[in-house]
Amino acid sequence: MAISGEHGQMSGQGLDGFYRGGRRLLARCRLRVGGAEPLPVQGRMLGADRARFVGAVRTAADSGPDPAVTVERLRSAEGVERIALRSTAARALRLPVEVSLGTDLAELSAVAAGAAGPEVPAGVHASGLRWSTAEAQAAVTADPPPGDALASAGLLCWEIELPPGGTRSIELRVLPEQPGRVRQPEAAVPPGRPASVPWGDPQAEGDDPRAGALLAAALDDLRALLVRDPGSPGDVHLAAGVPWRCGLAPAEALWAARMTLPLGVRLAAGTLRTLARTQLAGPGPDSGRIPGALRHAGAHLPPGCTGIEATLLFPVVLAEARRWGLPERETEALLPAAERCLAWLRAAAGEDGYLADPVPGGPYRCETQAHAHRAALLGADLLDAYDRPGAERWRSWAAGLRGRFREDFWVEDPGGGRPAAARTPEGRRIPHLGGSAAHLLDTGLLGGGMPAPGLLDKVQTEQLARLLGGPALDSGWGLRSLGAKEPGHNPFGHRSGAVRVHETAVAVAGLASAGYEKEAGALLRGTLDAAAAFGHRLPEMYAGEQRTAGSAPLPHPAACRPAAVAAAGSVHLLTALAGLRPDAPAGCVAVRPLHTAPLGALRFTGLRIAEQPFAMRISRLGLGMVEEAADGLQLGV
Repeated sequence: MAISGEHGQMSGQGLDGFYRGGRRLLARCRLRVGGAEPLPVQGRMLGADRARFVGAVRTAADSGPDPAVTVERLRSAEGVERIALRSTAARALRLPVEVSLGTDLAELSAVAAGAAGPEVPAGVHASGLRWSTAEAQAAVTADPPPGDALASAGLLCWEIELPPGGTRSIELRVLPEQPGRVRQPEAAVPPGRPASVPWGDPQAEGDDPRAGALLAAALDDLRALLVRDPGSPGDVHLAAGVPWRCGLAPAEALWAARMTLPLGVRLAAGTLRTLARTQLAGPGPDSGRIPGALRHAGAHLPPGCTGIEATLLFPVVLAEARRWGLPERETEALLPAAERCLAWLRAAAGEDGYLADPVPGGPYRCETQAHAHRAALLGADLLDAYDRPGAERWRSWAAGLRGRFREDFWVEDPGGGRPAAARTPEGRRIPHLGGSAAHLLDTGLLGGGMPAPGLLDKVQTEQLARLLGGPALDSGWGLRSLGAKEPGHNPFGHRSGAVRVHETAVAVAGLASAGYEKEAGALLRGTLDAAAAFGHRLPEMYAGEQRTAGSAPLPHPAACRPAAVAAAGSVHLLTALAGLRPDAPAGCVAVRPLHTAPLGALRFTGLRIAEQPFAMRISRLGLGMVEEAADGLQLGV
């Protein structure tokens, strides 16, 4: 990855620099032309891994306020920068060009903590400079080679001849090296990066151009975050996000794989196989659990365990991937891992049937019970499909959980009640209202396009829909993670007030599936408005300040962008409009778009069901029309 300000100069301060594998290979890359830094004109991202910076240079050839020389810097996150000088002067120009380089070779964690350390002394190396410590080495090469290289000052210098109307370019390459090893030529596919993406060319177009722009940016972000499993290069999954979490985060990888199932099942298959290899084995209470780190949970609750969330998501993603067309052979190969997840759930659930998070001793969070309930029902669906024992036992367990939950987790109040955020092992309810309640509407997909039953009854579901669409949670830009009137609310809080795209997408899809289209449409349109303010490239989260006339959403200083769950959540937001409910093993798909058509007419192409292209159109009246589907796929409504 590469980080700089909009001016394009890497200052060597803060997070600036080129990174690879969690290490900063280059911290400083400052350009001077004609003895001065170019005047910044524009800096913008061309994609998740590319950026363009344009500046102007004052020279003696300027006849007035119009600059005769412009500088363009095209930067790739892979460590390549092309500097192009363009002249419109009527006479030839000779300009000195200097690039000041330096690095500390620090690890990202040290940079983020402000403890990167001093710059490493440079040495001249071939056509550039080189830095070396006991842990790492890096080099920058230049084409054409510089006329002079000053290691002590970290300078590469050229005298550039610019003919009238001419262009001259310099290309810099930042190269990692391992101490004691000879650097090999760059591979066609960088280590860890897949050669191709596991989906086709999905597109959205219609009355609202933001839909197509959001989908295109989301796909670009997802493409940039794809990595191969080093132990099994045929399997790909998504890194959590840049710059803070460049590795595998199990729960977020599964959420992203699940939310992108309308694009195809290959990402889900690779993610499931990768995580199955991490599953804990052997005797003991952790047997069958997928490991995961603790995650901050806001002001009212202790940190939660992402490994528990991933373990409960595993059978859900497998069951739904099968509905979208994961081949039976691949599904059956992953079934033992799903059964181990269910066995862990049975062992970890308390005597009252609730699952603590973390185990043991943690609170009973409402969203954790929703994840467990969904895992039980969709896990039973899987067991039935392959004649494995235990399906009815899981359905009975889920039914018991529903009965208890509706009593134990519902807080009555003058406004009609609300689901408790959590319950302590002693039975005390923690009543604050947060966006995590949206998970209660995410029930999962069973056979025949039917959603699984939810934990709440009809009256409670209606009240929850009213709360999710109310001003306490709907900021106008998306769903707040904590209600605006709750104690401890902070618009920038990860779990205490910020808008999290993934949770907003869960709310929109859940509300749409439950029939609350007004609330779903309002959250959807607010999120699309926020996306437009971010250049249609949604960050992981942003501040949950209330929207007012003429305002814009505030970026969160610690948000990843691109982020897997934000990009996948964007896909989920849009495809929720189509209401697709496939059952590939049964050879059918139900199409139930939102009748209110909140974005007007909309057409999707390049989706996939049963591993075959699928295209459909939604009219302004909310009617769905299938334009392309696999042979033999029966259509329903």
